[in-house]
Amino acid sequence: MFFELRQYRLRPGKREEWIEYMEGEIIPFQISKGMVVVGSFVGEEEEDLYVWIRRFDSEEQREQLYAAVYEDEEWTSVIGPKVGTLIDREQIVVKRIQPTPRSVIR
Repeated sequence: MFFELRQYRLRPGKREEWIEYMEGEIIPFQISKGMVVVGSFVGEEEEDLYVWIRRFDSEEQREQLYAAVYEDEEWTSVIGPKVGTLIDREQIVVKRIQPTPRSVIR
């Protein structure tokens, strides 16, 4: 098992619109395809910071879920195009992390 910690930088003035889009459209869509989203966060001191975490059981599962989400017509024609209007795609940082033995998140 591993997690994917995704850090985004929001476009100026787009924080509330991004949160609404993530929580109202993107996260529900991804969950409907089997993704496990364990957290969604905004920066306390950085207005443009958004972070979310997804969990995967294996690399094989990650690949299957990526295909199910990112190759879906709804993502490619509706959801995905709007993402670039709200975040700076060039500043996306993705880290794969593993929980320590005593981690509460599993």
